[in-house]
Amino acid sequence: MSDTTVLEQEIAIEQQHVDRVYARLAELRRDASRAEKEGYQLAGVGTFGALVERDAMVFHAARRRHALDTEYEGLVFGRLDLLTGATHYVGRMGIRDDGSKPLVVDWRAPAAAAFYRATPADPLGVVRRRMIQSSREKVTGIEDDLLDPDAAPEGMRVVGDGALLASLAKATGRGMRDIVATIQREQDDAIRSPASGVTIVTGGPGTGKTAVALHRAAYLLYSDRSRFAGGGILVVGPSGVFVDYIATVLPSLGEETATLRSLGSLVPGWDATRVDSGEVAAIKGSLRMRRVLERASHDAVPGAPTELRLLYRGTLLRLGAKDLDRIRRAALQRGARRNEVRGHGFDRVFNDLWAQARDAKVSGLPEKREFEAELADRTDFREFLKAWWPRFTPMRVLRWLADPGRLRAYANGVLSRDEIATLQGSFDALATEGPTISDVALLDELDELMGRPRRPQKKSKNPFHVRDGIQEVSTFADRQAATRAQQVQRDEDYRDYAHVVVDESQDVSPMQWRMIGRRGQYASWTVVGDPAQTAWSGDPAELDRSRDRALGSRKRNSYALTTNYRNSSEIFEVAAKVIRTIMPDLPLPSAVRSTGVEPADVVTDARGLPETVRELTEKQLSEVDGTIGLITPVPRRDEMAEWVAGLPERVQVVTALEAKGMEYDAVVLVEPAQIATDLAGVRTLYVALSRATQRLTTVGTDPGWLP
Repeated sequence: MSDTTVLEQEIAIEQQHVDRVYARLAELRRDASRAEKEGYQLAGVGTFGALVERDAMVFHAARRRHALDTEYEGLVFGRLDLLTGATHYVGRMGIRDDGSKPLVVDWRAPAAAAFYRATPADPLGVVRRRMIQSSREKVTGIEDDLLDPDAAPEGMRVVGDGALLASLAKATGRGMRDIVATIQREQDDAIRSPASGVTIVTGGPGTGKTAVALHRAAYLLYSDRSRFAGGGILVVGPSGVFVDYIATVLPSLGEETATLRSLGSLVPGWDATRVDSGEVAAIKGSLRMRRVLERASHDAVPGAPTELRLLYRGTLLRLGAKDLDRIRRAALQRGARRNEVRGHGFDRVFNDLWAQARDAKVSGLPEKREFEAELADRTDFREFLKAWWPRFTPMRVLRWLADPGRLRAYANGVLSRDEIATLQGSFDALATEGPTISDVALLDELDELMGRPRRPQKKSKNPFHVRDGIQEVSTFADRQAATRAQQVQRDEDYRDYAHVVVDESQDVSPMQWRMIGRRGQYASWTVVGDPAQTAWSGDPAELDRSRDRALGSRKRNSYALTTNYRNSSEIFEVAAKVIRTIMPDLPLPSAVRSTGVEPADVVTDARGLPETVRELTEKQLSEVDGTIGLITPVPRRDEMAEWVAGLPERVQVVTALEAKGMEYDAVVLVEPAQIATDLAGVRTLYVALSRATQRLTTVGTDPGWLP
């Protein structure tokens, strides 16, 4: 019998089961829709209790229906034939037939673990592992691994070469793919790491670190939903481009409760995309900036009144600059938060003025409380207080650093003269262009240093209130459910996450670790990165201390990924040559496949560069079906984007820094010599060279960049 006939027969066998699964899925969807409609009909009963029951039924039915709709594509992707003779199908969600017999096992369930962990050396009771490829409801391919040949029953058929390499050759599309069907054992070990403590995942380019981190988040939500969905999972990435790229992965796995943020959007109200130079970012990211900011947060307000003169019952009461400075310093003792002690500052002003009035023996001087009330009623006095000690925002104080004189005063003895000179000018665009990504951590630090003005506590809305004097009838269980629902509605600046995922952690500065740490004080952590890819040029020891302080004393579980699944061996060889120039002993991952296509290096002159870049990009469009990344030096992104204007959306223009964590079918890397200008630049170039899965073309005016 021909291989084609065997493949067709085996596909037909699997199609029968897949048809059964989708038929059952359709039944479950109809049941969910019916339950949703019946819930609405309860409103016609006419009792308030019925309204509560309606809301509960509608909510749960709608959520179930949404989950069933989300998991429609590629629902069944694996099969395990076990030594016991049993067969398990593995998929994106668990489905049982009407007799409660499992038709599909959720990929996160313990029963599915062997699908990822079994090997020929340790088959874990699995005789044959089958990967099922499909397009919607149609089975399109099968790839088998015979893990225990001696236990295989007579007549068991084995088809294909394995699904992993086949999946790697596919076009990536605009967003990141999930790897749920092709997770490898070393990746699965990290995904199923203990939920408590800190899971640290390291690995070179293409090893699947980001995919592991996201699949781990989905696994935690499945294994302990009340803890991780209730407390929340925060995923932090290096840039907005990266966050957009990974945004579809968790929803594709049936999880939509995680919060995704870039380092530039962790602080509410800001979504920073501007990037400082490496030197400036290293200074802004240093812990020494906290002392600089602390000095700024305690300083006098620029343009604030330096004198208070009040005519009170014929007597002039006066506070001069020295008096006001003394009062401010007394109220702002070390550790005091400016916004929180504003009232103490005002009290000291009242006290000094009262003492003056008493010493001057003002005629008809009332008791102190009445004296303060009289002053508080005066418009001129209230305007003085607001100007002298306003309510501060972090941005208002950070903008003071744009003043060279103030910057020197705050940084004197903390930063070197050269560092102060480097920082000068880096805050000038705050008012017009907003903060850089590095500035956002400084804003968060200022928020911590200054505190927040007291605000009246909002009253919780009673979910069972109908109108004045009337409430819906509710049970204790109803009220518990309503309380849990209110807890899930988190504040904009929520800081009590149950789990925090930090991707591309090698680029997180000490100040950024402080920012992230404030949001994960009670959390378990997943920290993913590759030291060889870091663009951080500051003090490594300070960076380690800051990370350890954020993670606390929690137990560490470390995992190293050693296989590069993204790049062809031809592409990764070029990237490896570059990183070896500065890290010759670095252990690099092994690329597992070869395409036979060597990367191209094109040299041209400055005048011909724009046309050449466009021609090369158009060529890649004709050679690959997926995305093309045009990677540029940071300062030239907008200029080079104009060179490829009008090309299809498959072409994505990103800087070498924005390319971190990204993946493209083809890459056109422009002016590599302008990226590798220092040690951090060489590491950044290493990252940029390892983004492509199928084609890599470098083009520039300097041929000397390649070792």
